[in-house]
Amino acid sequence: MHIREQFPALHQKVYGKPLVYLDNGATSQKPKMVLDVLQEMEGKLNGNVHRAVHYLSMQCTERYEKARVVIRDFINAASENEIIFTSGTTASLNLLAYSFGQTYVRPGDRIIVTEAEHHSNIVPWQMMCQRTGALLEVWEIDDTGALDPKKLEQILDKPGEVPRLLAITHVSNVLGIVNPLSEIIRIAHYYNVPVAVDGAQGIVHKKVDIREMDADFYAFSGHKLYGPTGTGVLYGKEKYLEEMVPWQGGGDMIETVSLRKGTTYAQLPLKFEAGTANFTGVAGLKAAVEFVNSLDAKAIEEHERKVTLKALEALGQIDGCRILGMPGTYYGQIYEKIPVFSMIIEGAHPADMATLLDKMGIAVRSGMLCAEPLLERFRVTSVLRASFALYNTLDELDFFVESLKKVLKMLR
Repeated sequence: MHIREQFPALHQKVYGKPLVYLDNGATSQKPKMVLDVLQEMEGKLNGNVHRAVHYLSMQCTERYEKARVVIRDFINAASENEIIFTSGTTASLNLLAYSFGQTYVRPGDRIIVTEAEHHSNIVPWQMMCQRTGALLEVWEIDDTGALDPKKLEQILDKPGEVPRLLAITHVSNVLGIVNPLSEIIRIAHYYNVPVAVDGAQGIVHKKVDIREMDADFYAFSGHKLYGPTGTGVLYGKEKYLEEMVPWQGGGDMIETVSLRKGTTYAQLPLKFEAGTANFTGVAGLKAAVEFVNSLDAKAIEEHERKVTLKALEALGQIDGCRILGMPGTYYGQIYEKIPVFSMIIEGAHPADMATLLDKMGIAVRSGMLCAEPLLERFRVTSVLRASFALYNTLDELDFFVESLKKVLKMLR
């Protein structure tokens, strides 16, 4: 079966026009096998996990924990204890910022973030610094979107100052540039600094081998990976998760509770999963990962490479079009680009372009893309973004470019 045929949402019309969905950087559509699992869970297997011995609860618990094993294997984690279920990348990073901060961070310590981060990998660290008295330091990008490793070494090697953690995106949701994480992590670890990776975009387009990468933490969302909203994962090395204090208190994360003696916490991974889990969504996330695993990874990678090259060429021929984030070799490292294209076009506002494209059936994104500091770096306040997924075709790319040219004739 052709990939597109597995996504019912792609076969609808908007404003009487066939839908061309190019807002995958925000959220992806779901294949039928994910939709089927969600329907089955909601309509048939609805029983709270980890709490009862009746059939429905046991079935849901089994699927929930099987999902943990599937995701462990998907990213090659060492243990299912290292897989924490959350409601998404944002929740994962907030959990990490709170628990890591409460456990390890002291006044005057430094947290390093890059200039290319999504707000979800900036604001939680700012909040943590306010709570702990730590300082936030920025590793700046250059005009291409690349990061100079020498600047990182200068940041990490300041006498008398303690760099406690580096928070960095795998792939910027604006630039679409794949950071050379293995080399960056190697440098950070040389200075005994753990690394937390925002993998919301990276997990979708790149194969993640967490042990080869050697990231200490890696966060991602289900809804960008063809799965349900309200699902996510925080991977953490077990040595850190064992020591970190819980983020939230409640059911499932406890071992014993006493009003007089206090509370003891459950073993990993439940220590970080308080309350009723989104077991329906997690079952859907498992189906999404199994869907991705069923595909020809090399064929998908080649298709995305063709889309990226063709888009860069076609958009580069539009007068006044500037694309943020270009692939290349910088500082001795290869910076690949995924098919995410954020652009500024002279004489046309991104919101106006997005509105007119929508009337043509094309869904794109405009605005700050939850990356205000990054846009400030490039002296812009808004961009137009077209982000492609594995189900988007070269014909859709052609239609987008031709439609964009028509829109520009209307606006200029």
